[in-house]
Amino acid sequence: MKRTGISGMKFATTTRGRFGALSAVAVLLVIPMYGDHDAGAKNLTSTAPATAANARVGALFNGDLDGGHYCTASVVHSSGRDLIVTAAHCLPADQSEGGKAVFAPAYRDGSAPYGTWPVQSVYADDSWNEDGDQDSDVAFAVLGPGSDGGKKVEDAVGAAPLFAGRATGQAVTITGYPGDTEVPQVCTNTSVAYGDTQQRIDCPAFPGGTSGSPWVVEGGAVAGVIGGYEFGGDDPDVSYSIVFGQHTKSLYKLAEAAGDPKPAAPASTAINPQPAAASEPLTAPQTANQPITCACILP
Repeated sequence: MKRTGISGMKFATTTRGRFGALSAVAVLLVIPMYGDHDAGAKNLTSTAPATAANARVGALFNGDLDGGHYCTASVVHSSGRDLIVTAAHCLPADQSEGGKAVFAPAYRDGSAPYGTWPVQSVYADDSWNEDGDQDSDVAFAVLGPGSDGGKKVEDAVGAAPLFAGRATGQAVTITGYPGDTEVPQVCTNTSVAYGDTQQRIDCPAFPGGTSGSPWVVEGGAVAGVIGGYEFGGDDPDVSYSIVFGQHTKSLYKLAEAAGDPKPAAPASTAINPQPAAASEPLTAPQTANQPITCACILP
């Protein structure tokens, strides 16, 4: 358990965001080419550049910036514009809800250039909350108003879409905050399968504090977070994530519904969702030099 700085906390024992048979929908779309890191520099870890896309990634703190950062999270698009994704083991109930944890996007060298956002509520799968199931190590958190004028976090820094499906065989970029540094680190490599429910990537120097770091695939969507097996792995040079599937999609929908009231989608841009059967593949076969076509939760 190398990834979290919360002493003695392996998993939450309090149910936060129970969900049962929720109707999840998937939208098939092509994500445009996108990226803020040289995908050719594989298996090399370096300081992440201060870019607009990297501003969506931030550090989690206990209470305020004086407490030190302990995990990583990133903003994902939601209709309430107030949602982040991280590892479930980063946000146990007694350390997170009601503003006990705060998110600082683009945190760097002791400064939060966009301000901070308190974690108001956390949504994790029951199998994690009750049993600490390592195949369910992902959580979504609804954030309260920001410290700088009460903005929604997505209005301040933007957000990434969420990719539902296995990212193995694809170039994946991970960006996170090691506990002993004050600047985010970034690495790109090819993700490989780890059993039926998880995936792994070889990237050096991703130690404690990088739990929750987003796995970003070509096109800019988040396809995983550092967590899962051994809470992200017991080797700082190898990181793991669960595969985002139907449970993650349902969990996202539950968290999104708990956010602020949502505006209606304009008729000209509304997408007609299609039900996603459990037996259907979540991703289409990929060939070289093609943008990713995926069953995505988000536009």
